[in-house]
Amino acid sequence: MECDALVAFEPENLFYMTGFWGEAIGILDKSGATIIAPELEVGRAKEESVNCRVVKSERGKGSISTLIDTIKGRKICTDTSNHDVIQSLKKSLPRVRPSTEPFYQARQVKDQGEIDVLKKCSSILDEMYELCVDEIRIGMSEMELQTILMAYAMERGAFATGYRSTLQPLIIAGGPNSALPHAQVTERRFQDGDMVVVDLTLRHKGYVSDATRTFGLGRISSEAKKVYDIVKKSQEAGLDRVRPGVSCKAVDDTCRKVITKKGYGKYFIHSTGHGIGLEVHELPNLGPSSKAILSKNMAITVEPGIYLPKKFGVRIEDSLIVGTRPDVMHKFTKELIVI
Repeated sequence: MECDALVAFEPENLFYMTGFWGEAIGILDKSGATIIAPELEVGRAKEESVNCRVVKSERGKGSISTLIDTIKGRKICTDTSNHDVIQSLKKSLPRVRPSTEPFYQARQVKDQGEIDVLKKCSSILDEMYELCVDEIRIGMSEMELQTILMAYAMERGAFATGYRSTLQPLIIAGGPNSALPHAQVTERRFQDGDMVVVDLTLRHKGYVSDATRTFGLGRISSEAKKVYDIVKKSQEAGLDRVRPGVSCKAVDDTCRKVITKKGYGKYFIHSTGHGIGLEVHELPNLGPSSKAILSKNMAITVEPGIYLPKKFGVRIEDSLIVGTRPDVMHKFTKELIVI
C-alpha cells in the first residue's frame, strides 16, 4: 500500500498487533511494534503487550502529537475514520492512507493460538445450551433466562461483546419475537407452543464465538417442526459445502437453495454467515453478493434461518474453522429439543 507503517486506533487491531487491549495507539513497522498510551494505561500496556516498546503520552490530542513525533517523516496506513485525526496527521506526514484492509485481511486467517481460544469459547457456549435445556420453562421471561446464562458465562471467562447494534448481550426470543433475527431481549414470558431462539455471541480472551440453537416449548405446531427440519437440512448442506477454495457465495447459494425448494425462500432474510474473530462480524461475508473465497483456517459461521412474521422463527448456527473438512467448534446437538 506504499506505506512505511500501520497505525491502529481501534482496540481490536491494537490487540491483534500488540497483545494489549486498551486506550492506546499501536504502530507497526519493520522494526517492530510500539504502543502510545496515556499514563493510566502504561503499566498494563507493558505487562500485557508482547515485544512492544511503550511510549507515554497525554490523553486525547496529546496522543496525536506523540504519534506524529514518533513516526515523523513516514508514510502510514491507519484504521481510523475520524476526520479530525486524519486531517491532523496529514498536516505533518507525507502520506496518510485511511484503510482497514491490511488489518481485516490479516485477521481473516487464524493461527493455532487463535483457534484454541475460539474452541474454548465455543465449548462454553455448548455448556450454556445444556443449561438452557435445564432452565427453560413456561412462564420464564427472556430476561430471566439471559440473566442465568450470562452469570454462568462470566464465571467461566466469557463476556458480552459490546456489539453496538444491540442493547443486550444475547438474543433470546420466544414465540413471535423469534421471527425477528436480531430481536432484543424482553420481559415476555415463554408460552406453551413457543419456538425459542437462543443466539449466544460471547468473547473469551478477546475472541468471539457465535452459535444459535432453537428450542421448542410444550406443544409446538406441525409447521414449526417442518420449518425446523428444513433449516437443519439447509445448515447441513452449507457445512458440507465449506472447503478451502470454495466461494462464500456458493455456500450461501447451497443453504438458500434448500430453503427455497421447500417454498420458504422469501423468509430467509439474511446472509448465510460471516467471519468471526476479534469482532462479532468480520471478513469474509457469506452472502448472495460475496466475492470472497474461503481459505484454510478462516473462522466463519453458517447460520441459515426461516422467519415467519408474527408467528415464529428458526435459526441454527455454528462457528467453524475452514479446512479440508470443516472443523465445527460446537458439539451441542442440532436435533430439535422440545422442552
